[in-house]
Amino acid sequence: MRPAIDGVTQTSIQQGLARVRETISLAAARSGRTGADVHVLAAVKYVDAQACAHLVEAGIFDLAENRLSQLEDRQDAGIVPASARWHFIGRLQSREAAAVAARVGTIHTLCTSSAARRLAAGTGRPELFVQVNVDRDPAKDGLAPEDVERFLVELPDALEVRGFMAMPAFTDNPEQSRGAFAALRELRDELAPRVAERHRLESLSIGTSQDYAVAVEEGATHVRLGRTLYGGDE
Repeated sequence: MRPAIDGVTQTSIQQGLARVRETISLAAARSGRTGADVHVLAAVKYVDAQACAHLVEAGIFDLAENRLSQLEDRQDAGIVPASARWHFIGRLQSREAAAVAARVGTIHTLCTSSAARRLAAGTGRPELFVQVNVDRDPAKDGLAPEDVERFLVELPDALEVRGFMAMPAFTDNPEQSRGAFAALRELRDELAPRVAERHRLESLSIGTSQDYAVAVEEGATHVRLGRTLYGGDE
């Protein structure tokens, strides 16, 4: 487990964000995009509530949490500005799904029918991404690519999916993630017209600090960044 990140300031975040935006702009240009549709999500698992507040003050409004308990602690502390937009990027446990949905605007990790049923029965209606295990890694959550269409079709009518999310294997070489990102984009493009009456498959939540430039080149609309936003080099 990585250690907590200390010494996060509004200045260090602004410096990190400037580097990130430049990288996104250059990567988008290489793929014929402007980068204006790329949302930078701050992964806040390893920082405290005060750092979350600094992120919002620095202009990063999209905060992404991995655990319901930490999400509750950060929101209930009363420190983070109300303008923050909360995302859930951790394992979505069925028993916690409704509670998560009540606290966030977007869930990136829907991949089980049991969690879907709990979401449909709850009152929260966040935007939803379906997590796909593009690499077919048995250690990871996510649907196999061939199972995604059936999952979308069989979701409760109350749920609408916005796009797909994936977490390729960690690598020191960002290029090794390109194949997985491209495969997810191709799956999205293939399924979008077939499920258009139910779901808007417009978005791709791919890319972390290790490979977000490649992710943008391959069509990312949401990148999930940690240390690189805080003045580090994750």
